[in-house]
Amino acid sequence: MVSLCAGQGRDVIDVVARHPRGPSVSALLVELDPALAAFARARAAELGVADRVRVVEGDASQASLYADAVPADVVLLCGIFGNISAADITRTIGAMPGFCAAGGHVVWTRHRRPPDHTPSIRADFAAAGFTELAFESPDGAIFGVGHHRLDGATAPFDSGQRLFQFVGDGWNPV
Repeated sequence: MVSLCAGQGRDVIDVVARHPRGPSVSALLVELDPALAAFARARAAELGVADRVRVVEGDASQASLYADAVPADVVLLCGIFGNISAADITRTIGAMPGFCAAGGHVVWTRHRRPPDHTPSIRADFAAAGFTELAFESPDGAIFGVGHHRLDGATAPFDSGQRLFQFVGDGWNPV
């Protein structure tokens, strides 16, 4: 499992610690903020999964950080797409066949404030060889969550690529 911009890592760490299949999981969490990365490391240690959940403090846009963790069965792209340009969203999605194992899954989030980019994000995943398994955006919510499976061909992993550059803050849509 790979999580880009992992924050505190609770969405991975807590599940790995409690899920019946947790002992078989190997995860890489990448987070730039030193305080958030330190929290994630401490949480993994506290819950006894530090041997299976590695936290790297670094720029999640740098593909080289993932070279020893891909292809992955699950990739999390949560909290990213509302903070990067449309071109970088397309580039990041286009790189996912190199991040995912055959049949691998990507879970992503994006706010739906205008302009709502979730339709183009969903189309970008389809163009990259992914099948949409779910898209949820509850009534009254300002966010959407997508789940896609790589049914197309995997691609060679390009460790030299930069996936995106942050240009937003999640509240001021880009």
